[in-house]
Amino acid sequence: MNLNLNRHRHHILQERKSLIATYLCNVFDTLNDGLYITDKNGVTLAVNSMYENLTGLKAEDLLGKNVAELVETGIFDLALNPEVVQKKKTVTAVQVNRKTRKVVLIAHPIFDYDDDVEMVVTYVRDIALISQLKDQVAAQRQLIDSFQMSIKQDNSSLYLTPKSAIMRQLFKQVRKVAKTDATVLYLGETGVGKDVMAKELHRNSPRKDKSFFKVDCTCIPENLIESELFGYAPGAFSGADSRGKLGLFEMADKGTLFLDEIGELPLAMQGKLLRVLQDGDIQRIGATTTKKINVRIIAATNRNLAEEVKKGNFRSDLFYRLRVAVINIPPLRERGEDLFELIYFFIKQFNRRYKRQVTLSSMAEETMLNYAWPGNLRELENLIHSLVVTCDNNKIQVEDLPAAMVAKSTVDNTCRALNMGLEDFSGKSFKDIVTEFETQILKNAVSVYGSIPKAAKALDLNRSTVFRKLQKAGFTEVDT
Repeated sequence: MNLNLNRHRHHILQERKSLIATYLCNVFDTLNDGLYITDKNGVTLAVNSMYENLTGLKAEDLLGKNVAELVETGIFDLALNPEVVQKKKTVTAVQVNRKTRKVVLIAHPIFDYDDDVEMVVTYVRDIALISQLKDQVAAQRQLIDSFQMSIKQDNSSLYLTPKSAIMRQLFKQVRKVAKTDATVLYLGETGVGKDVMAKELHRNSPRKDKSFFKVDCTCIPENLIESELFGYAPGAFSGADSRGKLGLFEMADKGTLFLDEIGELPLAMQGKLLRVLQDGDIQRIGATTTKKINVRIIAATNRNLAEEVKKGNFRSDLFYRLRVAVINIPPLRERGEDLFELIYFFIKQFNRRYKRQVTLSSMAEETMLNYAWPGNLRELENLIHSLVVTCDNNKIQVEDLPAAMVAKSTVDNTCRALNMGLEDFSGKSFKDIVTEFETQILKNAVSVYGSIPKAAKALDLNRSTVFRKLQKAGFTEVDT
């Protein structure tokens, strides 16, 4: 009699647990997570509809069955119930089922009044969706970092008072175009400061009190760039934010959007950008309607877009749309006296950041002024940053500079000296002229570096070779 009563009570208890579990799953059907609930013995009490969607398994094939039995029959490869009951703590694992679907399990214990595990509630998540979300988070972090860097390193003051004629003309042109609403295309070598000039144009435009956003087209993964620029509608794809997402075009509405390195934009996105330029319309991913926006576009590239059009890498119609106001930014080597100002601007900037008082020796200054700076502003800024950080004392000497820079400067100085005295070669053989030229380079190197060993190392020559050539030329003031 008592045995039958206990069985009856156990049966009623199981029915209540199942009803509660089913009710909870119905409540949580609104979640994006699957839900799988078992009792402490591993018997499946309930699953929600999202679990069925994620795994491809049906509730009727699982309910009432023990997870150990389901593992044995190959329904899925592992179950976390026994481990959770034993350890009395949350356990996580990746599970693969017979549908070859891979999901992440996060199993939580549910305790009774005696602190024993009564049930196990497992959240089930799509591992592909998690990877996609990680990619989106990484892309968002890159965008945030780029925005923060643009705020922290706004070097606009570099150009407030340009000294060279070429830069004064550039600023005159930028401020003239800024007063219009025309699309602007900046051209120039890498590192010339196209982003700085984009901010300068925005600051002098009627939109100066509105937002300014920069997009580096090389930094956003191709599969995410459309959602970043145009946003998406609620429920546009699996894992999308239920509220939808604003794109950068909408965020920049009434303001300015700077598309840096536009030559890297995928062809499919070029067509969508063309529509924005032509009609002023954008359409979020998954949306059925368009929205009018009012954004001023500034684009920049170091590529030859005309050549890219011929190669089929850039749309010709977009190229002509962008060629409304084309502004060429000169390389650093053509900016004359502005180079001097920039060198000391960066020294001052990094001295302030690192609380140092680093200065530049006259010989190091001359070497830097005579260098061609193929990396332009970016190369100059990074070099001075490195010099201020690594300089052993408070004065940057010529030996602290990169050897290639010093060697190039030495050769250039020699060439200028020889060009100014070509009449001295009258009546001399080619061999004698070459010998004099070589000697002058070696003399300059020794003068710059202060000794033959250092000069030989910089020029990648044997020390005895340098000494012998200078001695043969009658140059006796050498330090071996």
